[in-house]
Amino acid sequence: MVEQSDRAPLLDWEEVPPSELAPAAPSPDNEDSANLGLSSYPSDCTAGVEITLNTSPTTAKTVTAVAGESAPSSPHTHSGPGADEAEAEGDCTFHGLSVRNRRITGWEEKDQIVAVFVVTFDTRSGNMIEWCLPQDVNLEGVEFKSMASGSHRISNDFIYFRKGCYFGLACFANMPVESELERGARMKSVGILSPSYTLLYRYMHFLENQVRRVASCCPGQYSPLEAFYEDKKAVLPPGGNGLVTSCPTSALAPIITHPAGCMSQFIRFFGEQIMVLWKFALLRKRILIFSPPPVGVVCYRVYCCCSLANVSIPGMGVSVPELRPFFYINVADITALETELSYVACTTEKIFEEKKDLYDVYIDNQNVKTHRESLQPLLRLNSADREKYRKLCEQRQMLLYSQEVDGDCTSSEEDLFFMEQNNRIFQTLCEVAASSDPTLTAEHVRAMGLDPQGDRGFLVDLLEIYGIDVMLVIDNPCCP
Repeated sequence: MVEQSDRAPLLDWEEVPPSELAPAAPSPDNEDSANLGLSSYPSDCTAGVEITLNTSPTTAKTVTAVAGESAPSSPHTHSGPGADEAEAEGDCTFHGLSVRNRRITGWEEKDQIVAVFVVTFDTRSGNMIEWCLPQDVNLEGVEFKSMASGSHRISNDFIYFRKGCYFGLACFANMPVESELERGARMKSVGILSPSYTLLYRYMHFLENQVRRVASCCPGQYSPLEAFYEDKKAVLPPGGNGLVTSCPTSALAPIITHPAGCMSQFIRFFGEQIMVLWKFALLRKRILIFSPPPVGVVCYRVYCCCSLANVSIPGMGVSVPELRPFFYINVADITALETELSYVACTTEKIFEEKKDLYDVYIDNQNVKTHRESLQPLLRLNSADREKYRKLCEQRQMLLYSQEVDGDCTSSEEDLFFMEQNNRIFQTLCEVAASSDPTLTAEHVRAMGLDPQGDRGFLVDLLEIYGIDVMLVIDNPCCP
């Protein structure tokens, strides 16, 4: 990782490998494509490139360009989250760990920072937006999302959250001061908003530096944040609800992006229970994680829980609700959660446990539970679950060994373990459904790495949710 500074102006905000710090300049032939955010391809390549312009929450315009030719230009005007409140809170495209959001290997998601802000705690008025860019951006509610309830008990934290169609990352600092007006403590958060959450962690170090700097000086010293915003601000299509994204229509592959060690810690924390979470994620259940502050590491658990449901089979899962990461939520998000069919979120507010209509699965520390009777059998581990967990642990040990020997800390074998498991399940189901005899037998189930008896209910739910038309014929020992 590259050590960052907080000097201004800054052009080295990101924590990226040194090899990525000096990208090649676009050639004149590809200048138009570069302006649109297109990847550069060899001039003799004739593959089509699809550019999706999400100009509203419900519609998308697709333009096809041929590599080596100038893509049609389109107007680009910046529009913050507050440009249209009705649209900002609508059903928008989420850019993250999703089957629907595939990227070609090596194609890097571009920076899209739509807002930078500073939040402070005032002893009389409570949480307040102290400063932001752009000045007309709608940050209603961000002052509570960027300071988790109960944060006054800790000295620092980081928080991922969702604001309408955007995702945020804020770093929090609680600094002791000799001030009666501030009651001996100065609490600040410095954060950013982006349409995508997969690259936000790159700016963690910068935000940590800035919140310490802002908390230790008088208000008004925002020049590093201003320079950061000018360097990274997004240029979005009219409406501000979508990104200009592009990738070849062939060789599609999902991209998994998270801090090194995130998934490994997630698996180590939950142990065998990871297999229970995997099933709930694959069934697109509403999963709520409770934890007292600090909440940063819990946001990573939300992040990783979503990745458990990754599938790389084209078209699979298009008709099911997307497993949306809400990250940190508070009581102000209750109305939004009431309409969600599938999500993963975390909270520091215990009151959510009583609102059982908002979630299907509730996690308190390592205790995974559900109040829904139909889901309770999934809480019990079976022999196939334990065998998968054993293989996962073996794979993790091999990964740790390779990291120690080769110094490779960028592998994502743990993510691929679940993706390969999911692919095996859906590949088998699709093959059976397309055969002349669409009957799913115990042999098929074992080949998928599942238990014919213990996973029967899981399979029934899976077939129903994903709309796969097969006949499940497995002998039930409880019946004559």
